[in-house]
Amino acid sequence: MSDDDSPSTSGSGGNLAHSRVPMTGRDPEELGRVSTPLELLFDLTFVVAVGTAALHFAEMVAEGHSWQAVEAFVLAMFAISVAWISFSWFASAFGTDDWLYRVLTMVQMIGVVVFSLGLPAMFHSIDVGGHLDVRIMVLGYVVMRLAMMSQWWRAARESPAFRTVGFSMIRWTVFVQLGWCVVAFVRLPLGVVFTAFMVLGVLELVLPVLAQGNAGGTPWHPHHVAERYSLFAIIVLGEGVVGTVASSGDLLGGVAGTHWTGNAIAVVVAGVGLTFGMWWVYFSAPFGDILTHRRNRGYLFGYGHIPLFIGVAGAGAGLHVAGLQLEHHSEISDVAVVLSLAIPVGLYLMMIYLLHTLLVSTADPFHVLLISLTLAVLLAAVLLAAAGVPVAVCLLIVMLAPVVTVVGYETVGHRHQREIMEGIGTASE
Repeated sequence: MSDDDSPSTSGSGGNLAHSRVPMTGRDPEELGRVSTPLELLFDLTFVVAVGTAALHFAEMVAEGHSWQAVEAFVLAMFAISVAWISFSWFASAFGTDDWLYRVLTMVQMIGVVVFSLGLPAMFHSIDVGGHLDVRIMVLGYVVMRLAMMSQWWRAARESPAFRTVGFSMIRWTVFVQLGWCVVAFVRLPLGVVFTAFMVLGVLELVLPVLAQGNAGGTPWHPHHVAERYSLFAIIVLGEGVVGTVASSGDLLGGVAGTHWTGNAIAVVVAGVGLTFGMWWVYFSAPFGDILTHRRNRGYLFGYGHIPLFIGVAGAGAGLHVAGLQLEHHSEISDVAVVLSLAIPVGLYLMMIYLLHTLLVSTADPFHVLLISLTLAVLLAAVLLAAAGVPVAVCLLIVMLAPVVTVVGYETVGHRHQREIMEGIGTASE
């Protein structure tokens, strides 16, 4: 393959004209493989989706509709995560960055925007009850999946080694998408809708397994995939910053922003500190190196991140709920406010430890100690709120939850990590 025909892998080199190149599959051991500017641009469309879901979740919780808020938020984040995962793994295996690949990616971005526009209607329908309005969301998914199936069509036609996988992915995607269309546009009893959602949700999760079967999978790049997930985690973590700003705006004296109360300072410190601590914890795990040695755990890594992403986005929404409470715009108790932050933070941190343990197949007793101390910190924050301690103080205590892992890793845990990595490296040789 000549230089003019090689796929571009970064914004600084490769095929400057972006002419059509065969989609034959990327080298899974390619040196220096990094996320492309196109992939980063694609991720930005999901900022809108995650932000919209977090905002409506926070407002519904503050109004006292916690269970409805959780149902709608989990549904939204599940759909967001599945859509992002579908594109990211395909891009790691087959991304060419030629003009057709770029155009089809743009179509997918349009689908994400349409999907985001349907989130308010879905949240409202769950809030009022009686029906579930996911019509616009499903239309957005149709647009995304038409583009995704076109990409798979290219891969199947131009990559003989992946023809079976490509056409199988198309068939299963059509089947599942038709199911979602029926749920969205055919009036069905709520019980039937709920059952259909459960079945279709499971099919979404197992679709790669059904499609790939014994065909050998796709040539995804371990470090590229790990980097893509880390970048998406940063984007979702941004909701913590957004939640902090949303929480502290009115507390700083409205437009002037000069009245720095103790509550405002606590919200800013807790929000930024919590977001920073959660970031530190995520990047303490060498997921790229683990996937290099445990490539057969790729599916677990990929879809195991869904509850992790839910926890991260939920933490940002929880900060917003706290702000609404401190501004006296909330109808829930102080305990419920602290729980709205402590639960997603706990979910996120537990998923980090669980993913690490399952990926390396090694249970570290030190990790058990750290997660136990972490949960104790979160429980303490809730109990203090129940005892009448101000919400602002409880937020600062929740902020300490990821600090437990950070301190543990920087003092002792990094040595345990090194030993574990040496062990799986030796086992894979």
